[in-house]
Amino acid sequence: MNRVFLPVIIWLIFLPCLSSEAKALNTIPVFVSILPQKYFVQKIGGNLVDVSVMVRSGADAHTFEPKPQQMIALSRTKIYFTIGIEFEKIWLQRFHAANPKMLIIRTDSGIKKIPMRAYNNHHHPTKAGRANSTEDPHIWLSPPLVMIQVQNIRDGLISADPDNELIYKANCQQFMEELNVLDDELNRIFDGRKDLQFMVFHPSWGYFAQTYNLRQVPVESEGKFPKPAELQSLIQYAREHRIRIIFVQPQFSASSAEVIAKATGGHVAFVDPLAENWAENLREVARKFKAAMR
Repeated sequence: MNRVFLPVIIWLIFLPCLSSEAKALNTIPVFVSILPQKYFVQKIGGNLVDVSVMVRSGADAHTFEPKPQQMIALSRTKIYFTIGIEFEKIWLQRFHAANPKMLIIRTDSGIKKIPMRAYNNHHHPTKAGRANSTEDPHIWLSPPLVMIQVQNIRDGLISADPDNELIYKANCQQFMEELNVLDDELNRIFDGRKDLQFMVFHPSWGYFAQTYNLRQVPVESEGKFPKPAELQSLIQYAREHRIRIIFVQPQFSASSAEVIAKATGGHVAFVDPLAENWAENLREVARKFKAAMR
């Protein structure tokens, strides 16, 4: 082989690796609070972002505390995308103190929150249920509300990286089309059915129920297990309405749900509001809800 061309050939062989490494170095480091947000940010940012997640798989977002290595990574982060969950109220100020230059983008901006709903021990639950003073943070479980969130994500990325504005806008437009398709698909799953209801341990699915005209019957209220009288009332309600499946998310104990399921001859099933594969997870949950409400 001609020695003149040897360095060129070696350079061509290693060029893809060097390009990938340079590309990785040019990505924007961002943090999100929960895994579904990672799905949203990657849809908009593509290979221009490097997304880290605070509340990892299996952790409880209500009681979460960051690890020291996460705080170190946070000090090098360019953007933090909030979503309005409980631990942010305690930690967001500390995050900003650890990295004052970091942009904080509130992805729930422009979304009207609904109160968390509880089962009423004295009356049957309505579509709304009985409200308590806590706002429901689970806005990522309704595709129309995600459409608002992804526009906030797009604008945040453009603020941090205006050179790639057209890419972020194009990615956002494409994802909005995907969200419309998903929303239509979920509407068809529940189309033509009235007064469909499902029982869940933790009331995570209020926005999902509101969007698709369903009725959520929660077992837990404001993080508290039901009292014996409330539990008995829930059992009676489940019997009267032939509710045989009690849904539980993996991050919570299933003990109270199992009591109700056993008393009604039903069983417990798991649905995860924090799954990373967000779109497919919503499809799967919709199918489980529909099967349970027949």
